[in-house]
Amino acid sequence: MDSILVTGGGPLSGEIPIAGAKNTCLKLMCASILSEEPLTLTNVPRLSDVATLSALLESLGVEIGRLDSGGTLALSASKLTSHMAHYDMVRKLRASFNVLGPLIGRTGEAVVSLPGGCAIGARAVDFHLTGLEKLGAKVELKDGYVHAVGDLKGAEVEFPFPSVGATENIMCAAVLAKGTTVIKNAAREPDTKALADCLIAMGADIEGAGTDTMVVRGVDGLHGTTHRVITDRIELGTYMTAPGIAGGEVECIGGRRELLSAFCDKMEEAGLEITETDRGLKVRHPGGRLKAVNVATAPFPGFPTDLQAQFMAMMCFAEGTSVLEETIFENRFMHAPELIRMGANIEVSGGTATVHGVEKMKGAPVMATDLRASVSLILAGLVAEGQTTVNRVYHLDRGYENLVQKLSAVGAKVERVEGV
Repeated sequence: MDSILVTGGGPLSGEIPIAGAKNTCLKLMCASILSEEPLTLTNVPRLSDVATLSALLESLGVEIGRLDSGGTLALSASKLTSHMAHYDMVRKLRASFNVLGPLIGRTGEAVVSLPGGCAIGARAVDFHLTGLEKLGAKVELKDGYVHAVGDLKGAEVEFPFPSVGATENIMCAAVLAKGTTVIKNAAREPDTKALADCLIAMGADIEGAGTDTMVVRGVDGLHGTTHRVITDRIELGTYMTAPGIAGGEVECIGGRRELLSAFCDKMEEAGLEITETDRGLKVRHPGGRLKAVNVATAPFPGFPTDLQAQFMAMMCFAEGTSVLEETIFENRFMHAPELIRMGANIEVSGGTATVHGVEKMKGAPVMATDLRASVSLILAGLVAEGQTTVNRVYHLDRGYENLVQKLSAVGAKVERVEGV
């Protein structure tokens, strides 16, 4: 397996272009199932997750073509040949489960394997299934597969928790259902709103996207459209923490504060300077040590769980003690023992991590456990003394396009070494 070698160095300087949002792109790809006409996506990130989902969609009969050297993806679901998403594909990527809503919405039938993905918690699919039942589907779990069948009708669906995946699955199922569906306690993430915007461009009747109450009025059919994938706010936040750790000044091209307002507030509380520019967001380290800051993850517009690991890496070097509370997923502090190997002072108890800032850390061989943990170790290595070797970096290919090149362009000493 490949490894990433990071040699601690000086401050960063320059600009980093932020790619299209991975999570948004994957859900838009699933939405292509809803129309017989082509959906063309631009600003598509070049990631292994996109390739994995493409293979699954092709197994359902969706025709997919890459245009413009990969930045544009054309998907045509004019002739679906299957309504079954097999385990050997779905297990590789949790977002694959979001073919469920579009499949039953379009064909009235879906057989979808229970999902896999990163080992960061159980992430049950109960909300997805009870939501479909509210819409009139008959749902059974059998041999590790969800079997859903029925002609869907509008209904009121209220989630106990604003689940992103469940909100998106039910929204997609409801756009072709008969009547009106009201989704309460809906997820408000930019990714969810971006999906709604794309569906509206395809002819769906949706109100309230981006709020906690959405109204979906079923239509007879959707048409094709061309839609641009929004900026990846998690990649944005990741590269914003880089100068927070290594020092210097980096401009993240394409970034917008509204995508990460709670995160930006915490970055500024720690002492970083964030400036909105005509091209994106500029992050400047003022020098010296940052201040320790407490953080609790929360659904949007709160602090993103997908930036907790990166922020922890930054807090390892801050002055004072910070407390990070993970409220979204269990098992999401698996990067903490690896940071401790590098000299961090971290105590984990249940869903809380207490980080006592240290003045310096040392490079060490470390193991990536999931996508965001992988990048947190690379970030810590930017300023650790000596060399850090991050193993099992295949996780990175799922969510970061050209990470080595982007960090190298702003002065980081990072290289990828092919495994034997």
